[in-house]
Amino acid sequence: MSEQENRVVLTDIDISFGRLIVLFVKFGLAAIPAAIIVWLIMAVLIGLFGALFGGVGFMGGMMGGRY
Repeated sequence: MSEQENRVVLTDIDISFGRLIVLFVKFGLAAIPAAIIVWLIMAVLIGLFGALFGGVGFMGGMMGGRY
């Protein structure tokens, strides 16, 4: 059997302004937990790399301590 390509071209979306605002608010609220999760993952990774490579020792020179 031959495979046929079915192409769809979307030309116009009819959505009211109020529904569009609700959609954007939902997207904005959904982004908050996602940003928190990404922040936690990055904090753990940065902490692991800092502990692995001794990145905390560099802070002593920045705080006025000996190099």
